[in-house]
Amino acid sequence: MNTVLEYTSHIINIVSIAVVVYGALVATISFFRNEATRLTGKFSIEQLRELRVDLGSYILLGLELLIASDILKTILEPGLKELGILGGIVLLRTLLSFFLNKEISEIYKEHRSGVDDSLS
Repeated sequence: MNTVLEYTSHIINIVSIAVVVYGALVATISFFRNEATRLTGKFSIEQLRELRVDLGSYILLGLELLIASDILKTILEPGLKELGILGGIVLLRTLLSFFLNKEISEIYKEHRSGVDDSLS
């Protein structure tokens, strides 16, 4: 049973790293595409903000997977070190989630007011 949980924990760790790396790759490509639009005069700061939200979403998903992995590790090896790591990751994830949700709300309000203005 312990080896199954250990393997599961390692697999979840690998998946979480892959999610964050993939999100960073997508964000990097989107960033360079957006920067290339400066040459044509169609640069949009809005796209940059949306890119940040997208990257934050990938990071949050990666952190959630790390939390799941650390919960398994804590079950296998309950100790202060494991609990401290888990607590730190949960705190970081909570803070990122709070600020990301705030940013998403602001972007949504701006889009909503832009739609309302165009209907007037």
